[in-house]
Amino acid sequence: MSIETLIVDYRDTAQAAALVDLLDSYARDPAGGGTPLDAAVREGLPAALAARPQAFSVLAFDGDTPVGLVNCIEGFSTFACKPLVNVHDVVVLPSHRGQRVAQQMFALVEQEARKRGACKLTLEVLSGNAPALRAYEREGFIGYRLDPAFGHAVFLQKKL
Repeated sequence: MSIETLIVDYRDTAQAAALVDLLDSYARDPAGGGTPLDAAVREGLPAALAARPQAFSVLAFDGDTPVGLVNCIEGFSTFACKPLVNVHDVVVLPSHRGQRVAQQMFALVEQEARKRGACKLTLEVLSGNAPALRAYEREGFIGYRLDPAFGHAVFLQKKL
């Protein structure tokens, strides 16, 4: 298996389609919520990402077949006064899981984050997703905390 990775050109029709199809595959998976992407999301996502210079994505290909995706959004660390990169979605098709596809995508994510001057990568993962947790730990991700007396970070959301 020879995996190739690239930074997505959101305006490239084939790359945009691969991004949407892989993200939809993740959305349909129980770990992604078990619901397909809404038609409006499928239609509008590539252009919406292209309009945001703080967004970038990485695709992984096995030959001509797209098999992996990482979507990233640049944020800002006020404590470091530098950008940070939040890894927002990580997708590897079931046919290619366990083959270190995520590792290859993360290498390119880290390269791009360093190019942008980022001080760190962040991500959130469901606590029950043991394979993903192991993959992220292999890449050097650790739970976030400052003073152990205050515990670890908890990810919360409020839908609008």
